[in-house]
Amino acid sequence: MNSGLRHWREAATLLLAAGGPGRLPRSPLGPFDYEVLLLQRSSRSGFMPSAHVFPGGVVEAADFSADWLGLLPASPLCGLGQVRRPPPGSSRAPLFATDREEMGSPLPGEVAFRICAIRETFEEAGILLLVPEPGPAAAGGPVPLLPADRLPPAAELSEWRRRVQQDPACFLQLCQHLRCVPNIWGLQEWSNWLTPVGRAGRGGRRYDTAFYLCCLERRPCTAQDGREVTAFLWSSPPEIIELFKSEEIWLAPPQFYELCRLCNFSSLHELHKFSSDRALEGCECWMPVMLTASDGYIQLLPGDELYPEDPDYTGEKKIIMSTDKKVEDLMKEGSIFHRIVIKNINSLAVYVNIQAKYKHINPLTINSTCSDYNSKL
Repeated sequence: MNSGLRHWREAATLLLAAGGPGRLPRSPLGPFDYEVLLLQRSSRSGFMPSAHVFPGGVVEAADFSADWLGLLPASPLCGLGQVRRPPPGSSRAPLFATDREEMGSPLPGEVAFRICAIRETFEEAGILLLVPEPGPAAAGGPVPLLPADRLPPAAELSEWRRRVQQDPACFLQLCQHLRCVPNIWGLQEWSNWLTPVGRAGRGGRRYDTAFYLCCLERRPCTAQDGREVTAFLWSSPPEIIELFKSEEIWLAPPQFYELCRLCNFSSLHELHKFSSDRALEGCECWMPVMLTASDGYIQLLPGDELYPEDPDYTGEKKIIMSTDKKVEDLMKEGSIFHRIVIKNINSLAVYVNIQAKYKHINPLTINSTCSDYNSKL
């Protein structure tokens, strides 16, 4: 782990998309043949209580354990491809660029963060994303689940889950017991978000989070963890956004942004192909900066014309961006957008008209009333 990180804790999260029934969602976007998993956090959670989030959590020392090298392939990145050099004027996000060997771990960050996302998905949802050792999994379409005959009985698996929740190092022991390895090759690097200043959780918690995407052939069974998670939701991206707009669930801006991005893909195979084709392109590191208007807020993202040249990453500068203008006036005056407009806790709208970097795709723009959907590229 990056012990020198004072302002953020490193974390990993997983956008888990699984083949669904292809039913008509409650939106003008038409049928989607896949669903995305969201977990509802407990109201007692120290960070984003009661929110619906993707599975994930803080990176633990066990995720960087050298013992994983005894299970995973011995190539430099354990069978993962090498991410290409960033385009001119850009750099690899510090989360991924940090030399882990200098910090005492022979395991590359790209491997450890994937292990973290897979472990947390098991802890929180009871889903095991493993493949028979030594891996890697065969390339192709969406990821198949581990055959049922490779899993222990339900009671034994539940006990393993309890042990992993208490001690993350037990996840490696579980893999050794099952003669399997985490399917790190099924997770594609998707995005990297920093918790912004002013949005820290209890105790000043802020996170530097790697977002991964995994497309599964079919929906796996989920099981309550009895701790951090109070409910599960499997639904298509536009349906989830409709639930948010109707105030049935609450999403944080990064989750809303990423779900709008998934709205570009109604087919699981299209989503899998897109994520696989750009798998080695990398991603940007984004820290939203809050601009307070007279009637709402705007979260500015890199590339927006109002995004500061020297963002206050640490919060030590105590910079507050505010204006007496209304959000509508700021939108009319502007021309280069990469922002999330926040009218209230359940009224968000993403506006992007800049070119996406790293061969990624911009979110499908959804206006504040959710009455239509438009791409603003």
